[in-house]
Amino acid sequence: MNLKSIFRLACTCIGIVLLPLFAEANEPNGSFKSKIMTVLRPIIKKQSKWAMKQKPLTVTAYPAVRSSGGIHDFYSEGDYWWPDPMDAGGPYVQRDGMSNPANFVDHRKAMIRFSRIIGALASAYRLNPDKKYVQQALVHLQAWFVDSETMMNPNLLYAQAVQGRFTGRGIGIIDTIHLMEVAQGVKVLENDPNFPQSTKSAIHRWFATYLRWLTEHQYGKDEMDAANNHGTCWVMQVASFASLVQDTALLKMCAERYQQILLPNQMEKDGSFPRELQRTKPFGYSLFNLDAMTMICHILSTTNEPLWQYTLPDGRTIKKGVDFVIPYISDKNKWPYQKDVMYWEQWPVAQPALVFAANAYQDSTYLQLWAKLDHNPKEEEVIRNLPIRNPLIWL
Repeated sequence: MNLKSIFRLACTCIGIVLLPLFAEANEPNGSFKSKIMTVLRPIIKKQSKWAMKQKPLTVTAYPAVRSSGGIHDFYSEGDYWWPDPMDAGGPYVQRDGMSNPANFVDHRKAMIRFSRIIGALASAYRLNPDKKYVQQALVHLQAWFVDSETMMNPNLLYAQAVQGRFTGRGIGIIDTIHLMEVAQGVKVLENDPNFPQSTKSAIHRWFATYLRWLTEHQYGKDEMDAANNHGTCWVMQVASFASLVQDTALLKMCAERYQQILLPNQMEKDGSFPRELQRTKPFGYSLFNLDAMTMICHILSTTNEPLWQYTLPDGRTIKKGVDFVIPYISDKNKWPYQKDVMYWEQWPVAQPALVFAANAYQDSTYLQLWAKLDHNPKEEEVIRNLPIRNPLIWL
């Protein structure tokens, strides 16, 4: 057994995912995409096998008795709101960063599950365009977007409600970040001959209607104007859904908002995000906001307008944001700010910012770091803040 074989065997035994450090004969340098596929292939195989066995479960499967909406309306309750210890029957009070496990989040969990299923099937289709992946995805897509008995209404009027205070809030729009890989999965699958045109049209209508609500309803306007990760995620979502339905006006607006508002107003000169650092979970929120910003650059960059290279007059770029957090992803013990009040031990994972920045800048350091991190986290709070779990469908 040669040195290469011994090294690979040892790493396999201790569970390390390797990039192809040794050049293959037919690929002397190895493209970034092929290296990414090497890491993801076994994960996709396992997750798609799971996805092929799943039955559709939409919001209608989980009645929300405290919701002011109907059975087709998405409902969730604000994570950081708790009963008032001084008034048990009174309005809930906020405890920032402390998730209340008793709050209703079944619809969010169902949407995350939906996202995982479509992401896994679309990823498997990218590796092997078998019609079985399309057919299984259609069962779920039709349940969520087409079937009048089970579909979700295209709005978030009742998201992140607070007992005794709000029946819904604009801040709840962040819950549909988990529809992004559904929309992207549709883009991957919809041109297959087994994907009915009628279903494609119905899905596009659903997302077009939701985009209209996101941009015209006051909740959407409030979320767009949020000065932290919520404003970032509004742009990221709108860009993703507009890309599916080919709304060029919204795509242009999102690119301009990134250049004129998000980057200049949220990033410090050193690449940090001060508003996220002020939170009780500064590490997790910094990673989350960076992931969202890099996804905006990935979705919206064009040959004529590469947002990855967009630079403010004082030198701030998205790359500066990536480089700011790299040392702390590599060694969390170097983090100079306060530790997160919850889930400190669960971060970082295979942050999408790393793999998309690696691809954009052809930086092997980013890619090596991404490859060795956890690609299949189990903690629900981490998954909630990791909407991009299937990089292959975006490349």
